[in-house]
Amino acid sequence: MHVIEAANVSKVYRRFGRRRQFATLKSAIITGSLISELHADETFRALDDVSFTVGAGKTVGIIGRNGSGKSTMLKCVAGITRPTTGTVAVRGRVSALIELGAGFHPEISGRENVFINGIMLGLSKAEVGRRFDEIVQFAELESFIDAPVKTYSSGMYMRLGFAVAINVDPDVLLVDEVLAVGDEGFTHKCLDKFGEFRRRGKTILLVTHGLGVIERFCDEALWLDHGRVCGLGDPKHVVDAYVTEVEASEEMHLAAADAKTREAAERGDTSGRALPVAVPGEGDGAAGTPPTDMFLAAEGRWGSRELEIADVTLVGEDGHPGHVFHSGDRVTVRLAVHARDEIRDFAFGVAIFNAGRVCCYGTNTSIEQLQPEFVRGRGEVRFVIDRLDLTEGTYKLDVAAHKLDGYPYDYHRQLYTFRVKSRVKDVGVYRPAHTWEFSESVRLRHAEGPVGWERNR
Repeated sequence: MHVIEAANVSKVYRRFGRRRQFATLKSAIITGSLISELHADETFRALDDVSFTVGAGKTVGIIGRNGSGKSTMLKCVAGITRPTTGTVAVRGRVSALIELGAGFHPEISGRENVFINGIMLGLSKAEVGRRFDEIVQFAELESFIDAPVKTYSSGMYMRLGFAVAINVDPDVLLVDEVLAVGDEGFTHKCLDKFGEFRRRGKTILLVTHGLGVIERFCDEALWLDHGRVCGLGDPKHVVDAYVTEVEASEEMHLAAADAKTREAAERGDTSGRALPVAVPGEGDGAAGTPPTDMFLAAEGRWGSRELEIADVTLVGEDGHPGHVFHSGDRVTVRLAVHARDEIRDFAFGVAIFNAGRVCCYGTNTSIEQLQPEFVRGRGEVRFVIDRLDLTEGTYKLDVAAHKLDGYPYDYHRQLYTFRVKSRVKDVGVYRPAHTWEFSESVRLRHAEGPVGWERNR
């Protein structure tokens, strides 16, 4: 049996501006609706012909980028807003964890707000009274429950809203990004509560950016993009397709941003930062004065260009240029170089910086005891990283051609951006190859099952 049925749901909002106004509300209603008089460019379609069903006792996760229509869809299911066209049917008592504590009054105590909010969610006063201690204990607010809500921190406020809503004992639970309502310990309590709801056969519709939660907890996943359904079905397959699409979008964004930065560097426009750029054919072609501290320098390009780095590409394991890679990938930095005349004094260098401009790694051919012989005409230099053992994040790349004494032929300072993706949310910069080992007296459990002596990457 289907507990939630959404059929051809569309939701259209008016774009507010000064371009036109209705003469009167009456005239707008008589003509049909507030929306029908508007031109296409005066409306925003938050949902566009969305259809799906959720079976009894199933958990369905909704994913998508910000502005894709996830929260609007949840509000339509909750009855908070009505679809412009299409229908939504829900069977059973619904509890919506969407705008936690939206009904709280700041001037009165948490105790009074629990009773008011519980009654608003469909409980009787007696039912709230029976569940009161459990609500307060779950919210971890025993010492503050009689204080005015206006004295609560944002985390306390949200925890109390969550605790009230979760104790309504609904048939259908609607959840919108509420896993960040507290610290890590409270987040685990929320997940445990969701697990309990699933075991009791409750139906859950969950909106979250936590793709791991979708894969672990959900029976199906719904992917929305610009209000349209892009995928529906097995969570792993839908999440994989979504991640691939997001990475492609990031690829385009990073490529465009890098191109703009390089154009600015060629023009000598460094947004007020004093980084010299020597352009062949202008003046005597000598190198300008490089920054005194390379680790504090912002993006730019400088050098005499006697030996020029004409092009830089990062190539992944598939042999295609890219800007988005995964931790552990094999990545090659390719430098297309050109010497106007034969050069015998030279070195090539590469450095990686994180988003905080901290140097993660740097080297050059001289440091690695590679003695120069000559560069003639056009050629290619490849810096091969067998394993990109970096944690998830955005990184910048320096490349350089210079004399052994440091005189710059062509220095590209942080003109190339790449992003490292990972399902493992560890911290820092470097991820060393590692394993965990446990004696038989130490036992852990992961999503796949118990862990004893096993090694875990």
